[in-house]
Amino acid sequence: MMVLYSGTTCPFSQRCRFVLFEKGMDFEIRDIDLYNKPEDIAVMNPYGQVPILVERDLILYESNIINEYIDERFPHPQLMPADPIMRARTRLFLYNFEKELFVHVSVLENRNPVEAKAREAARNNIRDRLSQLAPLLVKNKYMLGDEFSMLDVAIAPLLWRLDHYEIELPKSAAPIQKYAERLFSRPAYIESLTPSEKVMRR
Repeated sequence: MMVLYSGTTCPFSQRCRFVLFEKGMDFEIRDIDLYNKPEDIAVMNPYGQVPILVERDLILYESNIINEYIDERFPHPQLMPADPIMRARTRLFLYNFEKELFVHVSVLENRNPVEAKAREAARNNIRDRLSQLAPLLVKNKYMLGDEFSMLDVAIAPLLWRLDHYEIELPKSAAPIQKYAERLFSRPAYIESLTPSEKVMRR
């Protein structure tokens, strides 16, 4: 059975929980206290971070790598496009999300005191980048069109935490808000939320 070592408030862990629930398979979640991590976390992941997926003698870390493995191992419902070109584009999109959005999420998630200026810059960067995505979601139900995909999984935990991060989107980003509600109404998304995450959103 797959075991996911997951932070109860970690947006990257939530991505993996979301995928596991979408697949509707047997797995175990082990909640990790991010302030007091057990020693074996550093043994399994040299970077000392969660999420970590363990299946028999396989140990994986990094949420996008974990999620692609789960998607290939349990192909229904498929979350990465079947077409190689679309799959490559999706991977590029995921890479862009990490570089342009989640690098700033890491600043806001930082447990160490971070300068107020750095936090404000991170909030502004996230707000601006999400606003740029809004036109894509005027006609599209999901990031890739009508089909729910790994891109939606990747961005959902950030959209859930906007209030928590004190990020207010402009009115022009209304399509993002509607899109977020579609994601949050998915049964797998609701199941993926920990009690600590449920209180992050008003």
